[in-house]
Order: sequence, then C-alpha cells, then structure tokens
Amino acid sequence: MDKFFKITERGSNYRKEIVGGLTTFFAMAYIIFVNPAQVAAEGANGWLAGLGADSAALGKIWNSVFIASVLVAFVGTMLYAFYAKLPYAQACGMGLNSFFCTCFISGAYFAGVDLIGGYHSGMVLVFLSGIVFLLLSITGAREYIAKAMPECLKKAIPAGIGLFIALIGFKNSGLVVANQYTFVQFADINGAISKVGTDGFTGFDAWCEIAPAVVAFLGLVIIAVLTKLNVKGGVLIGVLSSAVLYYVFTWQVPEFDMSAIGQAFKDFGEIGVTGLFNAEAWELAFTGKHIGGIFSAIVLIISFCIVDMFDTVGTLYGAATEAGMLDENGDPIDMDKAMTCDSVGTLTGAVLGTSTCTTFVECASGVAAGARTGFASLVTSLCFLACLFLTPLANIVPSCATAPALIFVGVLMLKNFSNVDMTDMRSAVPAFLTLVMMPLTYSISNGIGIGCISYILITLLTGKFTKKDIVATVIAVLFLAKFIFVTM
Repeated sequence: MDKFFKITERGSNYRKEIVGGLTTFFAMAYIIFVNPAQVAAEGANGWLAGLGADSAALGKIWNSVFIASVLVAFVGTMLYAFYAKLPYAQACGMGLNSFFCTCFISGAYFAGVDLIGGYHSGMVLVFLSGIVFLLLSITGAREYIAKAMPECLKKAIPAGIGLFIALIGFKNSGLVVANQYTFVQFADINGAISKVGTDGFTGFDAWCEIAPAVVAFLGLVIIAVLTKLNVKGGVLIGVLSSAVLYYVFTWQVPEFDMSAIGQAFKDFGEIGVTGLFNAEAWELAFTGKHIGGIFSAIVLIISFCIVDMFDTVGTLYGAATEAGMLDENGDPIDMDKAMTCDSVGTLTGAVLGTSTCTTFVECASGVAAGARTGFASLVTSLCFLACLFLTPLANIVPSCATAPALIFVGVLMLKNFSNVDMTDMRSAVPAFLTLVMMPLTYSISNGIGIGCISYILITLLTGKFTKKDIVATVIAVLFLAKFIFVTM
C-alpha cells in the first residue's frame, strides 16, 4: 500500500495521511447539509414552497439530492485516491448548486413546468457538460483553455462565486432582506419589535422572527474564531452549533425521524438515479419553458463547464502549491489525471441526481495538515460514505444554521481577488465586473460573460489584442448572443 500510494516517496506517513484525510472531510462535510438545501430551494419547508411550489415534490428532490450528494462525494474522492493518487476531494460545487436551482428548480416553478421534470432536465444538461468536460480533459484542451483565459478573469471568477454564495447565505438567514426602495436592507429588527402588541403579536414572536438572523451572525463568528484558533472542522462545528442555538433561542424541539433514512433512499430510487434515463427529461432540457430553447441549453452547458473548469484549476494550483507538489514548470503534478477525475465526478453526479461535482478548495486544509497522497483521499471518501445514514440529522438543520458556512466560504474565496492587478484597467475593470455582477444579477454565468465581453472590448480598443485572446473572444461572443436572445 505504501508503494501504491507513494506515501514514503512523497515524504509522508500513515498518520499524516489519516489526519489529513479527516481534516479535509471535516472541513467540507457541511456540503452534505448545504447542497440539498441549495438545489431543492431548502426543501418542503423552504422559500420556494412558501411561494406556492409543490412542497411534496421539493421534499422528494431534497431527499434525492442528499443521497446523491453523499454518493458523488464518495465516488469522486475515491477517484482521486485510486486513479490520480492525489490528496484532493470532490463534492457538489457551491455556487453551481444554487445556479442549478435557479435554472431548473425555481426556474421550472416560475415557468409553470413540473418541478420533478425541471430537476431531471437539469441532470441532463449537467451530464452533457460532464461529457464535454471529459472530452476536453482527455484531449488536453481543457488545460489549454484554462491557461488561455485572461489571468484577471481566472482570479476574479472564484471571488465572484464567493460573493454570490455569501449573498445566498445572507438571504437564507434573513440577515439581508428585500426593501422596495433600496432593493435590499439589513434584518428589520426594529420592524419586528414595533409589531409587538398588535394582533396578538408577542415579544417572543418578535424574537423568533429575528432569531434566524441572530443565529446566522453568531454562527459566522463561531466559525471565524474556530478557524483563527486552527480548530479542525470549524465550519462543521459552526453549522451544528448554530442549529443548537436556533432551537434554544426559539424554544423548539427538533423532530428526529429515523424513518427519514428509508424515505430518502426511496425518493433517491424513484426520482434521483432514474431521472437521467427519462426520455421526457431530455426533451425538457432543450424545449422546456424554463430553459428557453436549444441555444439557451447550449449556453447553460458551456456555463457549467466554464465555472467548474476554473474552480478546479484554481483549487489544484492552490492545494498543490501548499503541498509543494508542482512540476518544473510550476504546474500541479498529474494535472491531467486530476481533471479527468473532476469530469468523471460531474458525470457521476448527473447520473445520481445532483449538480456539478468539483474539486473542493477545502482539501487544501488536509494538505496543510500533512496529506500528500491518495491514501488521505481514501480516508475522506470513506467518511463521506458513513454520512449516508445521517439523513435525520440533516433534516433538522435549519437554513439559518447552514448560512454561516455559505458566508464563510464566500470570505475564503474572496481572497483570490487580491491577486488582480488593479492598476491596469484592462485587468481591473473586467475583474471587477466579474466580481460584482455575479451577486448583483444572481448568476455566475452572467458575471463570467460580462467580464469576458468587457475584457475583449477594452483589449481591442487599446490595441492589445493578441492570438492568446481568441479563446476569450469566442466565449465573449457566445455570451453576447445569450444576452441578446435569452432572458436569464
């Protein structure tokens, strides 16, 4: 085993690999709670159900995605263990899961399309993006495209995704709410207090109304403190602590239904793993009202590919640099194998019934703890497999408890923007637009598209266009056509 994983060769040992694998798991285990909530609009009791969507269907999607999330993390990370033999881990990508919900779940509801059908159509397009991904990885084109994209955009995309994720966390917890005059505002604490005494509204009712926002804020502080103190699994501890605070603050007793395990597997078998093989799903993927036509479907496939591509590339460079696992050219070792693992993970996720699977930046924490080989990934993957039986626990975690994790991940991802050259307007303006347009338009792909278009225009008008900008130009043209012909 030592020879297979090259443990001694890479200056590691079993203890370091086990500790590193466990560290990676605890750093990213929050995804098993957060991903189903993001894909299924928080499930049967979430915001979409509150608008009138079929709560039973949303509950089934939540259960299905929970099982799929665990299985895809297990399979994707196991690929890293035995194929690439690298200390990295995969799971459903943050930001991409919200994008999936916006396009295929909430998008289906607002377009009058059956929610299960919308869910299945999303699996089809994610599957196709995975095939494109795999072809690009096998041929080496993916690595070429990654290196050909403007540096300013590669650095801004993860940061923009971070802001987008943070916005979702702020919204889900009630820390940021809608305002008809200013679009958004901070949690209306005064408004809740002022209702006391009207229509039987008590002080406790007011407290329960603002409690989610308070819990989310305290949860974020807990995660930040634990991270500062180098406590392993700080994000997961923060999520679970926030859940406890919520029930204490609102004086509720969570319902712990063991039958939820069987129901989750039942829903997974009925609408999850079988969805991709439904002929109607393929038709909806290209003709459904929530999609907007074949051209829009193609744009969505490209969007999923682009986001996953640069998320993975950024993670690989960051983690490999931390581990000292770079080749003579300064590129991560076995990068081609890592990208192949990533694309197969995406295909697996689509087959199982969840959004795009990607390499997680949190694996850098395991690398920092000493992980250097695929043995650490084996440990991480087995930990995920054990999570299949945590459905009852996941069901009692409220959205205000997972919100701190979303906001904190946004904090981590925002640091990428510090590497953008803000003195050069050809870099600064496209990077800034990519950064802010993702949360402001509530779309990752819009941010990438606007960033590409602005970069090409500035480059052309300043006479700086070179052959290496051709790839960005093609992407910019595709997005420009999308903005003209497709509303999203």
